[in-house]
Amino acid sequence: MPVYSYADAVRESVWVNTPLDNDRDGVPDRVAVDVVRPRETADRGLKIPVILEASPYYSCCGRGNESERKQYDANGVITKQPLFYDNYFVPRGYAFVAADLAGTNRSTGCMDVGGREEVLSAKAVVDWLNGRATATYADGTPAVATTWTNGRTGMIGKSWDGSVANGVAATGVRGLETIVPIAAISSWYDYQRYNGVLRSPDYPEYLHRYVNGRPGTTCAPVVQQLDEGSDDATGNYNDYWAERDYRRDAGRVRASVLIAHGLNDTNVTTGQFAQWWSRLNVPKKVWLAQQGHVDPFDIRRDAWVALLHRWFDRYLQGLRNGIDREPQVTIETAPGTWVSERTWPAAAARKTRVALGDGDGVTGTLGGGSTSGSRTWTDNPDLSEQAAVAAPNSTVPGRVAFLSAPLTREVRVSGTPSVTLRVKVDQPTTELTARLVDYGTATRVNFDGRGEGITTLATESCWGASTALDDACYRDTAEDVVTNDLAVLARGWQDAAHHVSLRFVTPLRPGKWYSVTVPMQATDQRIAAGHVLGLIIQASDDEYSSPQSGGATITLDLRASALTLPLAGALPKPGATAPIVSTAPPAKRTAPPRFQPLLP
Repeated sequence: MPVYSYADAVRESVWVNTPLDNDRDGVPDRVAVDVVRPRETADRGLKIPVILEASPYYSCCGRGNESERKQYDANGVITKQPLFYDNYFVPRGYAFVAADLAGTNRSTGCMDVGGREEVLSAKAVVDWLNGRATATYADGTPAVATTWTNGRTGMIGKSWDGSVANGVAATGVRGLETIVPIAAISSWYDYQRYNGVLRSPDYPEYLHRYVNGRPGTTCAPVVQQLDEGSDDATGNYNDYWAERDYRRDAGRVRASVLIAHGLNDTNVTTGQFAQWWSRLNVPKKVWLAQQGHVDPFDIRRDAWVALLHRWFDRYLQGLRNGIDREPQVTIETAPGTWVSERTWPAAAARKTRVALGDGDGVTGTLGGGSTSGSRTWTDNPDLSEQAAVAAPNSTVPGRVAFLSAPLTREVRVSGTPSVTLRVKVDQPTTELTARLVDYGTATRVNFDGRGEGITTLATESCWGASTALDDACYRDTAEDVVTNDLAVLARGWQDAAHHVSLRFVTPLRPGKWYSVTVPMQATDQRIAAGHVLGLIIQASDDEYSSPQSGGATITLDLRASALTLPLAGALPKPGATAPIVSTAPPAKRTAPPRFQPLLP
């Protein structure tokens, strides 16, 4: 219950010492940490748990839908923390701690974008809270946390902030009892590469500069390391990326995990949560919404705050409130419709192989197989997603289309689809792009819109206590919905020369047949009766990636190619030709996906 005074809370700024020195100044790097905690607990000698958000965004860009930044008084002591966590949880007996990641805002060191410095700088804060690291105030006097905290820490954050929570949990650090990663990265390779395909050139260096808080050329050597280690030239997975792959150490995670992710997030794509989730062997829960890169606080505010409150009470306060015995999964199945389920992917989903059929010679079928069919097309770098998925019964240069018959009953795709293509290419490599499409009119969340599925309203609601300098009130939001004729359910990309391994390039020999599997992003969607499921295949995708090769001519052997779906239900048997689907193209995207930074 909110029994402690937020207005009288202790507000202090400290600097935590780390064992690192990647800015090479001969002094251990220090992490700036801003604390808000109930004064009454200190007066009574009570020790309380901590909610920690470690972020690179506190000064450069802000947090939340309203881009709030930290604010300080004339003495450099925190007066305003972004977001509602301190306003809501400090009166309920928690401390809130906001840490500037190394190289950002008031911290020293240099940001290494998901690497050792970033993760260990945040881990040092957990160590300080548990008496294993030292800190000082601005005047150099010691700052000791164990006088007011029991060390039980929960990390939370959206996007980059949630990614570092994943990274710290993967160290197995003691005292970290739970994490809440929201739209978070679990593998930086998969964020900046799509199976060997470059997302955007010089992306690590771009992200470093976006959040860098150090003067001049202090971090030039680190930027050079980012450039060399990320290896744009090959797209290979190497030691640089392995250091930033938290999934490898999922077995070391001790903390419980509450995940939230948008099923239509094209910034931090859904494979990030799905592959992390599947490797965790701890108490866990997941919320999946139909939005894009959006915090659940701005989707379903009442329910999300209530869930967070119960989750932290259970895993930080130790209250046996039953949340650990409730269904693991909460999914938005349609705008405003939420269901709870026992597991994810859906228990009823089965891996289903769907053959690619000849169809009418223009559009193939999903199911039915092929006698001696093939398709040949030439890469069209200018082909947008909008044009690629529209008019599936027409010839569109640069893409091939396959359609199911109209569904006789609803089916559900729950998990990670993929398509295996038997191809012959006239160049040493090509990008291969696959899209799974639901053709049929429905009212859907407008995740392609400017708000990625939400609209910000003029009204406000308050979530916790306020002061004159830090209020708990935020503009309300509503789901942004649209009625349209189709929706892209999942996307996937693969560099054909990485078909053997992501660690090295195996150039294709022109004229030779190869089997290349294109993994798609995880999804959970229901396709209504009467709708048609489509598979669209093209080569390079300049909208979502930065292809390093283009112009290839590709021949696809239908007999040796197939779509693999995690399917609950069954697709109908195809007819002799692909069904006619009359669809208008989707609305033009208003938020370009390729160069989005990690903030909202």
